[in-house]
Amino acid sequence: MAEALRVGIAGLGTVGASVARVLRDKGAELTRQCGREIVVTAVSARDRTRDRGVDLSGAQWFDDPIELAEKADIDVFIELIGGDEGAARACVRAALDAGRHVVTANKALLAKHGVALAEIAEKKGVLLNYEAAVAGGIPVIKTMREAMAGNSVTRVFGILNGTCNYILTRMEAEGLTFEACLADAQRLGYAEADPTFDIEGNDTAHKLAILTSLAFGSKIAADDIYLEGISNITQADIRAAAELGYRIKLLGVAQRTESGIEQRVHPTMVPTASVIAQVHGVTNAVAIETDILGELLLSGPGAGGNATASAVVGDIADIAKSRPGFQHGPVFGRPAKELKPYKKAQMRSHAGGYFIRLTVHDRIGVFAAIAKRMADNDISLESIVQHANGTEGGTAQKTVILVTHETTEAAVRKAVDGVTKDGHLTDKPQVIRIERAG
Repeated sequence: MAEALRVGIAGLGTVGASVARVLRDKGAELTRQCGREIVVTAVSARDRTRDRGVDLSGAQWFDDPIELAEKADIDVFIELIGGDEGAARACVRAALDAGRHVVTANKALLAKHGVALAEIAEKKGVLLNYEAAVAGGIPVIKTMREAMAGNSVTRVFGILNGTCNYILTRMEAEGLTFEACLADAQRLGYAEADPTFDIEGNDTAHKLAILTSLAFGSKIAADDIYLEGISNITQADIRAAAELGYRIKLLGVAQRTESGIEQRVHPTMVPTASVIAQVHGVTNAVAIETDILGELLLSGPGAGGNATASAVVGDIADIAKSRPGFQHGPVFGRPAKELKPYKKAQMRSHAGGYFIRLTVHDRIGVFAAIAKRMADNDISLESIVQHANGTEGGTAQKTVILVTHETTEAAVRKAVDGVTKDGHLTDKPQVIRIERAG
């Protein structure tokens, strides 16, 4: 049997402790599967005294994770610190420079520095594995990087943030407000005390940027993603979507267009009968559309200690199965030096169907004015629904809901801006894209 694979773990929070426990509890099974033992020989964390539910007395302790990466007697460095700068970046860079394999769950680090780190890994002939960075326990990275050889990806999209999916699921199922669902998500530990990163779409954007690079062979461009969160979604939107046969999901979407690559994160209406509309709670799902395979949907737990630890251990096992002299595949599916510069598509030229909700004065001529603005911008309407809202502040109001046929982002925005300038609105307009989904 080959020599044991020596592992060092930096970061012993929920995920790091779970990884150590899995490696201990599943040690015999992993040894049979990998043909060698996997042993945690070094660790680093801020607090040595904390009870993490796993015996780490046999591992060498480092207060400084960079020192662990550089000097520990290890083959694989596991980064579970988090953050796109500071210790996380420095210790991953140090481990790669030292010729050690790296496994990370750090999506923010990869979204910002992934290509540069990939170049170092490929130059040194070591692996940089990151399955846990996108969609938790779902093996989407392995699928795209290894199992889809010969396929050309045309679109990748999915539910990539469990917090947002949980909130939208509860809003629909129980008729609760966004604020009430967010508070419950925080109480249950699904959302942070400061939930901005999740609910405004940044977490989804980091994951989407990584998938985009894998899908289209481009450099990671997390700063070039069109971004909208879910904080402006109301019960009126949820009810209107259901009435029209749709469900609202926060999707990350990347697709190749004639003008470049389009990356966007925003609330989206998907048909209730579609598979992705059935993904509820904290579950994640990723759909990949290709020329050969067609559409593949991967769904499963997207976060949590066990789901993330499962992905990390899978990455470690892949390294344990490799042998000296084995030629490792490129980090992002193509050699990092051959990744193409990212060419951003014009978001305002995006074509598709749209849901438009307008709260307007209930008076003669308003609907005619709205219809004229739509016609002036060549927008064809699939359906129109009107609801009387009663009187508020002495003014009679109604809600007008429009569903368009395929049109452009620019046309919709121009039409809605026109309606706003006409002075007919009593509240901010709501525009939600309708996504073709399997």
